[in-house]
Amino acid sequence: MRFGGIALDGGDALWVEGRPADAGRNVLVRARVGHGPEDLTPPPWNVRSRVHEYGGGAFAIRGGVAWFVHDADQRLHVLPPGAPPRALTPQGPFRFADPSPSPDATRVACVREAHGDGEPENTLVSVDAAGGGVTELARGHDFYAYPRWSHDGRQIAFIAWDHPNMPWDGTTLYLARVGRGGVLDTPRAVAGGPAESIFQPQWGPDGRLWFVSDAGGFWNLHVLGEDGPRRVIDERAEYGLPLWQFAMSTYGFADARTLVAASCADGAWRVEAVDLDTLARTPMPEPVSGVSSLVAADGHALIVAAAPDRAAALLRWDLRTDRVHRLRESTTLAIPPGCIARPEPVSFRTAAGQSAHGFFYPPANAGFTPADGELPPLIVVGHGGPTGATVAALDPAVQYWTSRGFAVLDVNYRGSTGYGRAYRQLLDGQWGVADVEDCVNGARWLADAGRVDGARMAIRGRSAGGYTVLAALTFHDTFAAGASYYGIGDLEILARDTHKFESRYLDRLVGPYPEHAALYRERSPIHHVDRLACPVIFFQGLEDRVVPPNQAEMMRDALDAKGIPVACLLFEGEQHGFRRAETIVRSLEAELYFYGRVFGFDPADAIEPVPIENL
Repeated sequence: MRFGGIALDGGDALWVEGRPADAGRNVLVRARVGHGPEDLTPPPWNVRSRVHEYGGGAFAIRGGVAWFVHDADQRLHVLPPGAPPRALTPQGPFRFADPSPSPDATRVACVREAHGDGEPENTLVSVDAAGGGVTELARGHDFYAYPRWSHDGRQIAFIAWDHPNMPWDGTTLYLARVGRGGVLDTPRAVAGGPAESIFQPQWGPDGRLWFVSDAGGFWNLHVLGEDGPRRVIDERAEYGLPLWQFAMSTYGFADARTLVAASCADGAWRVEAVDLDTLARTPMPEPVSGVSSLVAADGHALIVAAAPDRAAALLRWDLRTDRVHRLRESTTLAIPPGCIARPEPVSFRTAAGQSAHGFFYPPANAGFTPADGELPPLIVVGHGGPTGATVAALDPAVQYWTSRGFAVLDVNYRGSTGYGRAYRQLLDGQWGVADVEDCVNGARWLADAGRVDGARMAIRGRSAGGYTVLAALTFHDTFAAGASYYGIGDLEILARDTHKFESRYLDRLVGPYPEHAALYRERSPIHHVDRLACPVIFFQGLEDRVVPPNQAEMMRDALDAKGIPVACLLFEGEQHGFRRAETIVRSLEAELYFYGRVFGFDPADAIEPVPIENL
């Protein structure tokens, strides 16, 4: 199960659950203090925004009233206590995200994305919380996020950015007064810019505006004072995340003098309460190694976190009693301790005299032992994004492989987050080069150290990680097989045929297009299939708007024409990132079956055979 947005409202905890067993439907759930979880949105309601295609920020809550975006029509709906949902915004070519109710709950500020001919237009709007009338607040920038009302309702803060920047490259924090009729006065820039990333503006209990900025090289906490921004925490640690989805949050205020924050240093996460008077820290009593979301209010913090031996869960930290309550687990799967592979943080030398990082998982299954002298096969994982990261947390998808005799290297290649802005920018102009070099060199490092079988190494990845897979198999001969999940084979087609949010992403990662068209072709595996000589399996959702299905189909056809063993599984109803239980199960089992055929072993699992061409 996946956790979406989280919120606290008068002691109630609310969150969105993505349920694979329910065709991936997203359900708004509430847990009152002392009570178990209850669903607030029965079928067919599906709480999901598609703004930027990646969505996020699909609901908000104030005083028991919830506002949410329904996946089927992308309209904003209101859910009063004890009443059914009711549509607020009119039908039309619009999508909504990141709702933020005013202090008196009469208006809801949010991001609106208008679709029509050409590129969608993003604006900030305010929706009448009762009648649904829409008032435009701000326009002119390519993207907006985090519209947040001051406590007195007289000001709104928000961030904005423009092509070709992504939000982790450069965003501007704006502040505007709310004038007559709810219209904003001219917004003024108060922090950030094209070369500074602002994350999660939020009004503190004292009425000051807080935010995260990487102006010092790491995403650190700042506050806006009379003389401008001031850094409150100055560390070589990240208090922010790459803004792939709306309403992402890593800190909040439990009370007037206590801030609760999650931070990452060298790939390791922690959660702490910070005394705002002394900056003294109190760690959460339950240690974590990965955090994806955190909010705080009324003496509590709500956190989505995982640990090396526990999968992601929704935790409520009561700061008054210093106790942590586990509200919801992402999985009910009970993995025996003897079958849990523990992550080993690793750093290794890679190209240009630099270092890359990752986590190594040796095989772990107490019921089996390898033959004398046998080294395990290796699966190298390249995360998506490529601006993203992997963490040292229990991931059932990793344990699937380690419990079946594989070792896994999960790579935080150059360009990953969690290590500061400079490390993140090492991928600028080098996508398809640096990430690939790091995956290749990590695999070779383990093989040279005698920890894995260098003749049985595979690489797998999703989305941007799928491109890393195909580039590694095409331009290097380290791996004997690969699995690409909705990966990219032709960078030119991606540059010409993707959604607005990422339409200029490659300007920084590769170079402006079409000026650098030759470089795009040079780094596209589809143009160099003659150099690819090992088996590949493809997995693709047919409704994917981020990486269209033709990417996988072109690569499959090219490999088939060359006589290389290839398999391709296409899934109806799936988009960018698989959400249905049957798809997730089928793809994992099919990948294992594929490796069995390639490496010459019979999986212990009973698996439906996969058609493999040329094998």
